[in-house]
Amino acid sequence: MLKKLTYLTLILAGLQMFSACSGSSNKGGKSSDDELTLSDSLSSDSPLELSEEVIGDVIQNISSPVEMANMIKSSGVEFSQKILNSTEQIDNYNTGYKRALNLGVYSADLGYINTFDKNTIVVSYLVAIKSLAEGIKVGQFFDFNSLKRIATNSNNLDSLMEISISSFNKMDNYLRNQHRSNVSSLIVTGAWIEGLYLSANVIEQTNNDDLITRLAEQKDIINILMIILNNYSNDPNFAELAARIDLLKRAYDGVKITTEVGEPQTIEKDGKLIIVQDEISHVEISPEQVQEIIKEIKSLREFVVS
Repeated sequence: MLKKLTYLTLILAGLQMFSACSGSSNKGGKSSDDELTLSDSLSSDSPLELSEEVIGDVIQNISSPVEMANMIKSSGVEFSQKILNSTEQIDNYNTGYKRALNLGVYSADLGYINTFDKNTIVVSYLVAIKSLAEGIKVGQFFDFNSLKRIATNSNNLDSLMEISISSFNKMDNYLRNQHRSNVSSLIVTGAWIEGLYLSANVIEQTNNDDLITRLAEQKDIINILMIILNNYSNDPNFAELAARIDLLKRAYDGVKITTEVGEPQTIEKDGKLIIVQDEISHVEISPEQVQEIIKEIKSLREFVVS
């Protein structure tokens, strides 16, 4: 089932936060290599070809990598630190482009870590996220000392979630006001890629049907990401990233997805009852297609974290 999600938090719920800022009316497009080496901005000159409303809508269709992490845990596989992006890589990310992209990667890793309650390594990933966030001038929105203290105590995970949501809401407003939706687009993309990579490794171990189905459903997500990234295609970094993702898109060519409308559900939100129309997707994917998709995911992820 493809769920329309709003990105709420990065540190624990991993990567659910940038839907609004990705839909801001910023400038997108061409930027020089010198500009991309600046730590405070990913600046650009050309106007957006997509409206703020359109980008907001398409971003909300991207499945949360935290869903992936929960499905990984439900598959019964054991936690594996070796599939995470090592925090020793942090010094390699010395441009705004690389910092934003890998802020998403480490955030997905952190969501995976917390899903398995691995408090012993949480701090090192918080430190990595702190470094990258400060590198793109958004670290001021995180009280990292409090986050570090709370993260090492599994009894305080609800508090960590609350603080994280507050921090990212503030960052969201800041990025929108600063016209930097290209930065948030990179963070969302990095998070999505890492979520796919973690799932791909587990599929190779378990051949889990639920994860394979979710993997197949990403065919629609790729189209969404390509729309967003191509909006900044005058920037050579965005153009290269889109070209790499296009290779993965081709691996999905033979995958078939059909969608049926499910029964409407009534839920309570802000004290009011609202009706939500659910959608159920059915996928057709062969073992050979799974193998080819996993191959391209690993290649894409290597490109992102290198």
